[in-house]
Amino acid sequence: MLSRAFTVKPRWSPSRRDGDGISCKLGSILEYSEDCLVVGFEDDLPLVFCGNNNESQLTLREVLRASVSVMGESRLGMTQKAVLLEGKIYAVKRFRKVRVGRREFGKRVERLSQVSQKCAYLVPVTAFLYSKRIKFVLCDYYPMGSLADLLSGGRELGHTALDWKQRLTIAIDIARAIAFIHTRHPPYEKNMQMNVHGNVKASNVMIKNNLTACLSDYGFAHLVESDEVSDTWQQKPPPQKQQESPYCNKCCQKSDIYNFGIILLDMLGGSTASGVVHCILDNKEEIRKGAIEYFEFVVEGKERQKAMKVLDIALACANKSPEDRPSIEHVSKVLEMLL
Repeated sequence: MLSRAFTVKPRWSPSRRDGDGISCKLGSILEYSEDCLVVGFEDDLPLVFCGNNNESQLTLREVLRASVSVMGESRLGMTQKAVLLEGKIYAVKRFRKVRVGRREFGKRVERLSQVSQKCAYLVPVTAFLYSKRIKFVLCDYYPMGSLADLLSGGRELGHTALDWKQRLTIAIDIARAIAFIHTRHPPYEKNMQMNVHGNVKASNVMIKNNLTACLSDYGFAHLVESDEVSDTWQQKPPPQKQQESPYCNKCCQKSDIYNFGIILLDMLGGSTASGVVHCILDNKEEIRKGAIEYFEFVVEGKERQKAMKVLDIALACANKSPEDRPSIEHVSKVLEMLL
């Protein structure tokens, strides 16, 4: 039985098999090949809600009967917007490869959910499902999309999506989220590094309706195969525009800080800014004086001085030497003083 009301158009053929060897055939449970979703014999499995969530029971069948649209995909998996029949909306993050068993997967998701619920700047995990052929988590859905979506959408239309103060507020929210994670104690719990995010990227920064931000995908690197943790559920660019990601893929605190610096550079000077760090360093004085226009938003006077301080922070975070990068606690305090 095929799920109904999908808003995406499949780009597959019945005989095609995707990278993890799953084919699109009736009778298998929620098989996946790009946009292909098929319901089968395990569709009555209940989702496990995290913590003290009082949601009514939700089954895999109900999720599959939802109206679904693809938000983003990568080698790691796919993120979909799922509108349930009663009108509730979730973001469904489906993993291609999971490296732990059912019980361990549940324990890890529960633990990550417990931590994320303690911080207003982290996207909480609502529920999860683990079956033989499908593993996914259910998260809050944000209509504004991600920071990457917002910035790229504005650039494609030739206008500035966010002004200076909005960008500064978002940067502070991201820094607070990372700072909360980096101060987690104990730092390690049963093969999980709790004080590292592991996948800080603009596409994992979700924007709320009031233009504040929260960070998603905390700790998901501990759920998937080790060779898949470098990817994120971000919008897949056209083949002719595919470029190597500027983000660092190592799962450590210094990499979180480096990736935060890349986000800041993107927010300040555009998506190509992270690739020309050496040029920014060479011309920083000219940028400071206004002889070279670097910022993609209008900023003057004292506000320009503040933007320059954020640029200094971004360059420090993106330093090639991990030892020379500042702590996120220090960065967060400096940013908050600029607001």
